[in-house]
This record gives sequence, structure tokens and C-alpha cells, in this order.
Amino acid sequence: QVQLVESGGGLVQPGGSLRLSCAASGSIFSINAMGWYRQAPGKQREFVAEVTRGGSTSYADSVKGRFTVSRDNTKNTVYLQMNTLKPEDTAVYYCNTAPLPLSSNWGQGTQVTVSS
Repeated sequence: QVQLVESGGGLVQPGGSLRLSCAASGSIFSINAMGWYRQAPGKQREFVAEVTRGGSTSYADSVKGRFTVSRDNTKNTVYLQMNTLKPEDTAVYYCNTAPLPLSSNWGQGTQVTVSS
């Protein structure tokens, strides 16, 4: 069974930083590009960032220049470094395969709250 476990969320002031982690089972991680997604209250889940197995990255326009996605293939872990956080970044953050997330892979996510 595929497992994706997100961690690293929390409460941070505007302008602050957080680093999210996603530990993935090897069966997914060695094959697929991995992505970060988020869902804010009352909104649909949206794409945030993607990193391929080779390390190429892409970002949503709203986070470009502030967020950095990376992966450690030896640890089957993907990261999301979030800097200069804004209140509108408040959401539950999830990882999943990219560019097409699999519905069976959604985990519990990790809550990020940006507030003063």
C-alpha cells in the first residue's frame, strides 16, 4: 500500500518560513515526479510545486520565487521550503504524484497557518 506522510506545518507570522517534508514509499518515489498541493478553507485543492526524479522543478505562479521544492532520493523524501509566507498561503498542504495526483494517495496533509 502506498503511503505519503506530510509533516512540518505550523503557525508562522507573515514573512516567516517553514519547511515541509513528505516521506513516500519507494514504489512511488522511484518512478514518479512528486508534487505539493494545497487546499485553503472553502477552496479547491490546487497545485503548488513539482519536482521530477531528475530534479527539474515547476511552480505555481503564486509561489514562484518564494517556495523551493526538492527531493532526496536516498531518503524517499520530498521537501517544500517556504519563505516569505503570506496569509494567503494558509492551507493544508499535501504531497502526491505529479503531474496527475492519484486519489488513492492523498494523506492527511499538514496544516500551514500564516497569521500575526
